[in-house]
Amino acid sequence: MTEESLRKMAREELSQVIDAENVPLSPEERRRLIRDIGDEVLGMGPLQRLLDDPEVTEIMVNHFQQIYVERKGQLELVDARFSSEDQLRRVIERIVSRVGRRIDESSPLVDARLEDGSRVNAIIPPLAVNGPSLTIRKFGQVPLTVRNLIDLGTLSTDMAHLLDACVKARLNIIVSGGTGTGKTTLLNVLSGFIPDNERIVTIEDAVELQLQQEHVVRLESRPPNIEGKGAVTIRDLVRNSLRMRPDRIVVGEVRGGEALDMLQAMNTGHDGSVSTVHANTPRDAVARLETLVLMAGLNLPLRAIREQVSSAVDLIVQLTRLRDGTRRVTHLTEVQGMEGDVVTLQDAFVFDYSAGVDAHGRFLGKPIPTGVRPRFIEHFQNVGISLPPGIFGSMSTGGIDAGKGRR
Repeated sequence: MTEESLRKMAREELSQVIDAENVPLSPEERRRLIRDIGDEVLGMGPLQRLLDDPEVTEIMVNHFQQIYVERKGQLELVDARFSSEDQLRRVIERIVSRVGRRIDESSPLVDARLEDGSRVNAIIPPLAVNGPSLTIRKFGQVPLTVRNLIDLGTLSTDMAHLLDACVKARLNIIVSGGTGTGKTTLLNVLSGFIPDNERIVTIEDAVELQLQQEHVVRLESRPPNIEGKGAVTIRDLVRNSLRMRPDRIVVGEVRGGEALDMLQAMNTGHDGSVSTVHANTPRDAVARLETLVLMAGLNLPLRAIREQVSSAVDLIVQLTRLRDGTRRVTHLTEVQGMEGDVVTLQDAFVFDYSAGVDAHGRFLGKPIPTGVRPRFIEHFQNVGISLPPGIFGSMSTGGIDAGKGRR
């Protein structure tokens, strides 16, 4: 049976049970009772209404009697409660068992996902001192498009044109940002620019990407079993993907030694690959990639790593979550190469913080061009990709102002 058919049958059965009990209930009390029991038996208990609320973007259960949500970028405490730790534990086990994961005293923390792709993290005692804790980052039912991001102010129209051209010209792109800045959402949007006739292999810890193309192979890492064996890491999947004849490799996030394999893939003919990394600035993203490559354990010299990064990565897209709760692309930064022992970066667009904030504390600024043409524009001309005139501002010829955005 489908989920909706099952819920409908359960509601009808519950109505018959209530009628047989002859309990005096008002119509509103009757509806609430049926809904609460239905959510407990078939859904996520008191979390179900929060999951159904389109304004809620994140749900944080600190313990069974305290639940916070994020609405419009702001945290707030809600009235919903679990009746006991056991009820919360049952909901956690229901979630993780659906995706073939487990959570118990021997494996007390787990990353999982809901059917709609929403990201789930759960942790239980003895690691969680106050009782089981659950965090759900919701994904929208309909993936955001580039038009949605422009309307939300996340990026500008000129930025969108440049990113579209970069993806179609097969530049290697790193999406950088802190936790909750919208890296996966932007990765979805960037993947939408990939032509339909290309073979895409996606690699993730938990499947979250919602690619709209037909020719997509989705790979997901696997944790060890109860005996501590059988784990398949992101690094294993990246190496395996190279034998799958991919046109594009999309890694949900690099967070370990797989960074080395990803850079090598970018450097050996798999152009147009995209990935995300946790970092607060484009310069930090380069340093973070260096650190992750060192985690591969090959004892490579730092200069060799930097040469790998500078030759593999063409563009860094920096996302920042501002204090007003909005997510903005604050830098589009070209990786130009090496100068001595330093990776040279050049900003093409930066966010204008000088515009200040309005009466509600919302930032008035928007991304503006630095006036410097990236070097990869010549590559666009070679592959027949054109950009709207004036996209880089009035100083786009470079010259005396060409060093203003350099870091």
